[in-house]
Amino acid sequence: MFGRVRDAWGKFRRAAREERAAGRDTRTHNLFEAAAVYVSACAENDQERSDEAAGWVSPEALSFGVNELACRAVIALARERGEAPQTVARDLLGLPAA
Repeated sequence: MFGRVRDAWGKFRRAAREERAAGRDTRTHNLFEAAAVYVSACAENDQERSDEAAGWVSPEALSFGVNELACRAVIALARERGEAPQTVARDLLGLPAA
């Protein structure tokens, strides 16, 4: 009786270990990479890829990365257009000029 329980428990532990090992992502992602993939996936309406990127880092880190990406994008676009960042941001959001 105890032998069967021990065998079943051993099989369960091996299966759980193998499942964890198979689920591991061997490569770590930084928050800026996660933000770049997340935002580009959202822009392309790729829910699966955005969900994957959201799982790479904590929600707080992803939020920080998305915010940093937005700031850098608005600054780069403002320089390209020769306009103020506030003007560009309002234009991107479809808001009237301030």
